Amino acid sequence: MREASRSSYASRPRFWRSVRQEEWSSWIWQQQNRVRDVETLCQIIPLSSDEIETINWSADRFRMAITPHYLTLIDGSSLECPIRLQAIPQRGEQVRFPYELDDPLAEEKHMPVPGLTHRYPDRVLVYMTHNCPVYCRHCTRKRKVSDPQSAPRAQELTAAIAYIAGHPEVRDVLLSGGDPLSLSTRRLAGALAAIRRIDHVDVIRVGTRNPVTLPQRIDAELCEVLASVAPVYVNTQFNHLDEATSESEQALKMLREAGCILSNQMVLLAGINDTPHKVETLNRWLLRNGVRPYYIFQADMAAGITHYRTPLATGLEIMRHLRGRLSGLGVPQFVIDLPDGGGKIPISPDYLEPGTGKEQPLLFRNWQGELFEFWDVDGTPTGQSFMSSAESENRSLPSRRNPKDR
Repeated sequence: MREASRSSYASRPRFWRSVRQEEWSSWIWQQQNRVRDVETLCQIIPLSSDEIETINWSADRFRMAITPHYLTLIDGSSLECPIRLQAIPQRGEQVRFPYELDDPLAEEKHMPVPGLTHRYPDRVLVYMTHNCPVYCRHCTRKRKVSDPQSAPRAQELTAAIAYIAGHPEVRDVLLSGGDPLSLSTRRLAGALAAIRRIDHVDVIRVGTRNPVTLPQRIDAELCEVLASVAPVYVNTQFNHLDEATSESEQALKMLREAGCILSNQMVLLAGINDTPHKVETLNRWLLRNGVRPYYIFQADMAAGITHYRTPLATGLEIMRHLRGRLSGLGVPQFVIDLPDGGGKIPISPDYLEPGTGKEQPLLFRNWQGELFEFWDVDGTPTGQSFMSSAESENRSLPSRRNPKDR
């Protein structure tokens, strides 16, 4: 029998024991009571000297903020807790490598109007807000997220929507940030309605981590707005099964019922989710909750996050493990978002044995390590196989080969 996901309210630490469920379930209360300083955090969980020093160091660079909901998920007895490593500043943030970039995806370079990135021909990203419920330490937009000075002005959003309306090649609009759901429901409703009125926009997407870090934000009022402009593609980011709570499950259920199409964009993070088993168990939970695993991102070359990055071989090992153990619905694409605006490219294990093909069958090794023959065609209109007709008549169907055959 499957274990039920835990409730953050039922698990809340002594620091918040007097908080009523009605307060805990309010996203406004959660935002207002985010933990932002060492003194408060030390009252909730014990901190290492490195953490204390790095929190203070990061205060005027990329400040800390953690919702009570997400903080409750931290195992205070473990410095390796996957939630802790994502939410509490770690010493690796202070290390800078020559290849790290403040704007690794060149979003500012491809910004025809403030707050709108137009990199792919048919897609734009609209930067809605600098604010997030939790400032994830692996953030790729540290240059602006958490900085009040980067908050888009109302006229900038108006100009961004006007740009979309004036460019009929734009068919897909992604609302991002910060976290766009940090905006008031009224402001979000206005932006969504304005974009939906543009005839050539086929797809509206919202990139949000709220179902993970602030699931209380997904309330009836918000869902009514989303349903009014349906379908909306909601891309969230669960990185570890420890982030799965009963509150998150309820939020995902409400989004589904509002007509949203849900997918997950996991970031591959060292020491957090860098084993096949962790990704498989997370993806099974996502599928049970109507969320399709969409991407596994290789962590970008952003400043101060190299300690989170894994070798490409790690991601390929995970992909090789998932194939065959999960249906295609549960196997995301493993991608690199190339620096300088190069865009996303998929990275996949190579199942083709080298040196095969051309007058001989291609050999493929499947997820179990077994070899199989596959005859290619030469690309002519007749679809002629490289195997001659005489060979074809005399050849029986290929048999499965032993996994140890090389």
